[in-house]
Amino acid sequence: MFSRLPPVTKALLIANGLMFLLQWLLGNDRFAAFVLWPPGIDGNLFSQGFLPWQILTYGFLHGSFMHLAFNMLTLAMFGSQVEYVWGPRRFLIFYLVCVAGAALCQLAVGWWTLSQGGEAYPTLGASGGIFGLLLAYGLLFPNQRVMLLFPPIPMKARTLVILYAVAELLFGLNGWQPGVAHFAHLGGMLFGWLLIRYWSGKPPFGRNRPRNPRMRVVR
Repeated sequence: MFSRLPPVTKALLIANGLMFLLQWLLGNDRFAAFVLWPPGIDGNLFSQGFLPWQILTYGFLHGSFMHLAFNMLTLAMFGSQVEYVWGPRRFLIFYLVCVAGAALCQLAVGWWTLSQGGEAYPTLGASGGIFGLLLAYGLLFPNQRVMLLFPPIPMKARTLVILYAVAELLFGLNGWQPGVAHFAHLGGMLFGWLLIRYWSGKPPFGRNRPRNPRMRVVR
């Protein structure tokens, strides 16, 4: 199965796996400068503070094996299908934009938390890019039947994306899952949606740009 995956999906799986192996061998402290820290804190023994490259590097680090496994399973299942439609270059651009967009949203949340007297904490994981890919899959294959893992319920891809978005918004607003960057997940979906609108020439980016012939919607 791995050998049949498209090239960028395969490369992302390998990169994330290798980085997790390095985290395990060297310890997470060695990678403190590469996770995403909120702006407005000074670097010290326990935190490095915000650095520009963290907008991308945080997306290749994970907090646990289950964190990594869930993200990579989703990448292989849904990301590979998106890459087959868009091709490697467009797929990679989309994925990195979603990772960066998720980081920007999380930076805004971190800044607001600190301004309210909350505690600063780092963010890591590929989930921003993964949620962007889920959105793209739902738009490309809205009526494709997919299966939730927990619980195992079949549904249309469009329904899955909507449920995930609503759940992330509720969890983020109510704090039901502390320690999970729900607004980063939503940020990945938001920036993915905006990029697709831009490529398609749809508002808010104009009405007259021709649709890209390589983008298609399967109904």
